Amino acid sequence: MTQSKKRLRGRPKAFYDKSAQNRIRAVERGLDVLDCLAEQNGLTLTQIAEALGQSPATIYRVLSTFEARQVVEMDPASQEWFIGPASFRLGSAFLRRTGVIERARPVMRELMEQTGETANLGMEVSGEVMFISQVETHANIRAFFPPGATSPLHASGIGKVLLAHAEPTRIENYLARKNLESFTGNTLSDRELLRTELVRVKAQGYAFDNEEKSKGMRCVAAPIFNFYGEVIAGISISGPSIRLSLDRIGPVSEMVMKKAALLSG
Repeated sequence: MTQSKKRLRGRPKAFYDKSAQNRIRAVERGLDVLDCLAEQNGLTLTQIAEALGQSPATIYRVLSTFEARQVVEMDPASQEWFIGPASFRLGSAFLRRTGVIERARPVMRELMEQTGETANLGMEVSGEVMFISQVETHANIRAFFPPGATSPLHASGIGKVLLAHAEPTRIENYLARKNLESFTGNTLSDRELLRTELVRVKAQGYAFDNEEKSKGMRCVAAPIFNFYGEVIAGISISGPSIRLSLDRIGPVSEMVMKKAALLSG
């Protein structure tokens, strides 16, 4: 059978060519602008242009195009640009791909109430953890990961459980290709140490982030599996080390694993 006959409907021949020549630079520039806005709470035209190394005129054309479709919006008073409501609708469409977020909300609320710490739900997107839902604790000092925020797999509780339950080849590819950036003195940036940690995480059923991404913050996470036993997401609680002390990790990990089991299957 020829390649053309094997192609799925809706996919041109160029779909199979992932080279840069098939990417549209103007679209990439627009997505760069959205990424920039998503990382900050309001930016001026000049700030966006400087951050991306583009001329203000070029960035203004991108912003004007997006503004017409409500993808971004501007505050006339501050002259700052923000992500718009259409971006929220697009993000919501992504979340609807999986029913786990709907099922997880009440479970996360229970977990927050039982532990007194913030409950998080995350999944892997493009080799990183993306936090897709959160139920915050009522405590004044608390962890906060806005929906859409990302974190490296090797430096987060959810990231480690997702990686630990991945296929062995996937794990080795990650270890071989990724720059294991150090964020604190506890970050597992050594490949052998991380490989050993992943074996332990898989065996014990949960991951412990001991101030590995942020100093003074800890996290306990467990994997959520689908019907086929494949890891699809992770659930965790996170909070300041002064409250999430080492003697609490055992009892808390049991609570997190039970909630993960409820959401699996």
